[in-house]
Amino acid sequence: MRIQRTYRPLNGIRMLWALLANVIVLSLAFVMLGFYFTRPVPFGIKFTKAVTSDAFSSGNVVVVVTSENVFYVAGHVTTLAELKEMLSGAGGAKRQMLIKADRRSSLGRIVELMNLARGLGVEKINIATDREE
Repeated sequence: MRIQRTYRPLNGIRMLWALLANVIVLSLAFVMLGFYFTRPVPFGIKFTKAVTSDAFSSGNVVVVVTSENVFYVAGHVTTLAELKEMLSGAGGAKRQMLIKADRRSSLGRIVELMNLARGLGVEKINIATDREE
């Protein structure tokens, strides 16, 4: 015994209703899932802004770190102890510090300088390097 199937393709109005139902279902799924994947991140991220040494005000401390890990402040060789006295003096907490570091300078020395400044209450510490041209 043979089972006979009848296949009737969708045509006319039935085809239009099937397409319309698919569009509605897909649109609802997109809207419902879109809100789930595009909700804002639950924690705040603060990005630092780029600071150039040209725009840095002259009343703040600029420390140059050479490739030999020597500190210069206002063109004079400075040790960490002298820099600590300078920053702990007049208004250390209100000052900003710009560290101009050579590419070959030691990261450990730069971090040591940053820790010293943070310990003395300097709120803004910026690091600048020379651009490659």
